Amino acid sequence: MIPPASPKPAGACCVRLPEIAIAILALAATGAPAHTLYVKVPMRDGVKLATNVFLPDPSGRFPTLLIRTPYDKGTYLVSSYKTFLDHGYGVIVQDVRGRYKSEGIFRSFSQETSDGDDTLNWIAKQAWSNGKVGMLGGSYLGIAQWRAALAQNPHLIAIFPVVAGSDEYRDRFYSRGGAVKLGHRLHWISENLKQPWPFQPDFNDYVRHLPVRTADRIATGRDVDLWQESLNHPTYDDYWRTRSTWEHLSEIRTPAFIVAGWYDNYIEGDLDAFAYLSRRSAAHRLLVGPWPHNQTAPYPSGISFGPEAYAPTRQYQLDWFNYWMRGTHPSPEFRFPRVRIFVMGINQWRDEDEWPLSRARLTSWYLDSNKGANTLTGDGHLSPERPTREDNDMYVYDPRKPAPTAGGALCCDPKVMPWGPMDQRAVEGREDVLVYTSAALRQDLEVTGTVRVQLWVSTSAPDTDFTAKLVDVFPNGHARNLCDGILRLRYREGLDKARLARPGEVYPIVFEIGVTSNVFRAGHRVRLEISSSNFPRFDRNPNTGRTVADDNELRTARQTLYHGPARPSRLILPIVP
Repeated sequence: MIPPASPKPAGACCVRLPEIAIAILALAATGAPAHTLYVKVPMRDGVKLATNVFLPDPSGRFPTLLIRTPYDKGTYLVSSYKTFLDHGYGVIVQDVRGRYKSEGIFRSFSQETSDGDDTLNWIAKQAWSNGKVGMLGGSYLGIAQWRAALAQNPHLIAIFPVVAGSDEYRDRFYSRGGAVKLGHRLHWISENLKQPWPFQPDFNDYVRHLPVRTADRIATGRDVDLWQESLNHPTYDDYWRTRSTWEHLSEIRTPAFIVAGWYDNYIEGDLDAFAYLSRRSAAHRLLVGPWPHNQTAPYPSGISFGPEAYAPTRQYQLDWFNYWMRGTHPSPEFRFPRVRIFVMGINQWRDEDEWPLSRARLTSWYLDSNKGANTLTGDGHLSPERPTREDNDMYVYDPRKPAPTAGGALCCDPKVMPWGPMDQRAVEGREDVLVYTSAALRQDLEVTGTVRVQLWVSTSAPDTDFTAKLVDVFPNGHARNLCDGILRLRYREGLDKARLARPGEVYPIVFEIGVTSNVFRAGHRVRLEISSSNFPRFDRNPNTGRTVADDNELRTARQTLYHGPARPSRLILPIVP
């Protein structure tokens, strides 16, 4: 129902009475609180954004929590947000520009800073607002928080971004080694930007389509500007720098409670953002659990980290906003550890004062083999001892038959690309996968932080990819993936520099293969997989040296990995004593 005593929100646009009536009746039918408003909030350019306003009482002035979403605010209040109403917060849910009931054209790269700023100013002017606004939500809803915080709006008091990342290039479109996050991006645009039903694209059709340039047509039935623009900028150039939250973190003044997951696609960007911000202020907090992109979703593999893996995130949010929006400052420090991480393997939460952990020691584990490291049945060996003789391992990478993705830090639909921990032995049975395994550990070994590899490699192609994956091998043989990464060889000198390779020349390369916190228990083994594809997590390198996005041709490449005293290929682990 419409609360008769509720004042007309200042600056709300005048929509037709039937539209308001229908919307509010629909809200009431879903059990929404009686004190509900449906408004169109005007932006600085005249575009109006559809907004639901939920108030704990028809009179009074309240702190407000804002959720901005491209996934349809609907006509309901998500039940889990009701707890904020019960604790005296107004809750606002808004469709972002160009999505669902909001006007305008959806331009995710450019719209959220100004639109977030305008919405915050609108809230502060309302009779029911006390001028203090917080923001919360996950994934794109977290991105919208970071973008709004860049505006330095005085009414934005605190944010709570969950699995959101901080960089468009390295989190959402490309890997940290320059390969396209193919399955993730194409599935997202297919789900959100495709032509209306009955158009139902098949995931395997659009991820395998060549050239990658026109895969958007298979995924959505049309050309997608977002996809085309990203492919026009395969290097980390000014296009990406101007659109990156990471590049502008120095402009963030709003306290942030960041939530991340070890098996989430955005984990590196979340941790990087906290590491940077925490050096500038002690106000920020970090929580990292053994989660994928959806904290409550079970892993398709059936693997569980037990009831200890649960975290009362909603309570943390309430505590966070109560502290910043109801407390008097300066006041005692927020009573939550600066960092709380879940250590897998022992399945325990641990509190820390920093990220990354300064006590972690970078330790080299060297690659070696005698007859050859190909497949799980090879004799590839991983050891802290430096090898004493020069040798190499070879394999053929055929992009027509790429090594398949098997779990990992993926987004965003486990029915399409199963995420998280999985047994890797099926992948390790391939001839194009080199497998290096340590002896059984005599005592527990904790790895917490960013994992890297340094490899000496050569290829028969002018450009190719190298992949690496860290695996925890259980005494029964179960091989559980922890993190993985990829380097497109043309970016061996940096993501802003593309340099083709000379076939046959040996190159030392260093690249990140992700981040984790895991205790390898005594009796377990440490394993490293090396290959040249992880598909469809990443796009396939056609090995031609041409622009990957526009290439129709796929060639095989002969890959060589060198190890020995002169070329000590190694896994670099951050080991916590």
